Amino acid sequence: MQIFGVDIGGSGIKGAPVDLDRGDLAKERHKVLTPHPATPEAVVEGVREVVEHFGWTGPVGATFPGVITDGTARSAANVDKSWIGTDIRALVSDRLGGAPVTVLNDADAAGVAEMHFGAGKGRTGTVLMLTLGTGIGSALFTGGRLVPNTELGHLELNGHDAEKKASSKAREDEDLTWEHWARRVEKYLAHVEMLFSPELFIIGGGVSRKAHKFLPLIEGISAEIVPAQLQNNAGIVGAAMAADGKA
Repeated sequence: MQIFGVDIGGSGIKGAPVDLDRGDLAKERHKVLTPHPATPEAVVEGVREVVEHFGWTGPVGATFPGVITDGTARSAANVDKSWIGTDIRALVSDRLGGAPVTVLNDADAAGVAEMHFGAGKGRTGTVLMLTLGTGIGSALFTGGRLVPNTELGHLELNGHDAEKKASSKAREDEDLTWEHWARRVEKYLAHVEMLFSPELFIIGGGVSRKAHKFLPLIEGISAEIVPAQLQNNAGIVGAAMAADGKA
C-alpha cells in the first residue's frame, strides 16, 4: 500500500509516495527549496509542487517544524512566525484540491518511522529521537508510545536555545570541526539524558548520513546512541504513516 508523505523543513520541502509495507520510499523523492520568507502561502505552494510532481491525488501526510495540535501550528521556530495559528491541514488540503491531509510535528513523524521500521523497532523502554538539522527536533517514546510535540531543541543550554549551538546548521554556519561540534552535541545529550533517562538515543536528520564522523567522538553518555536507519527519509515515511492512521 502506498501513501504520500511530504516533509516540510527549514531548508527544503521533500516528498514521495511511501510503500507502507516496506517502510521505504516507493519512488525517488522530489525536493524543492523552502522559500524565504517561509510564509504559509509560499511554503504550501512548494508542497503542491512536490505532490504534483508525482501526479498524486490521494491522501497526503505532511510534517511541520513546530508544535501541531489538531492540524494547527502552535509554534514556528525555523519558518515565518505567521504560521502560528494557521490551520495547516485545511490550507494544504485546499491547495491540493480537497485531498485528505494529516499534519504532525516533523521530528515526531521521523520518530514514528524509526520506531516502526528503523533503529527503534522492538524497543519498549524510553527512546528519544533527535533530528539535527536546521534546528533540533525531538520525538520521545515510552513503552512504544509517542509523547507528541516535545520540541526539546528549545531547552536552554548554557544560556542559549540548545539548537542555536548544537544543530547541524550551527556546525555549518560557524564552520566548526566535527570534534568541536561533537562536544556541543555531547553537552546537549548529557542535559537531555539528565532530564529523561532514555535507554536509547536515535540521531536523525541529514547529518545522520555522516554519523561515523561525530558519534564515535561523543563520550560520557549512559544511553546507547545510534544513527537513524531511515536517515533523512524518516520524516516522509512517518508522514505517510500518519496519513494512514499508523502514527
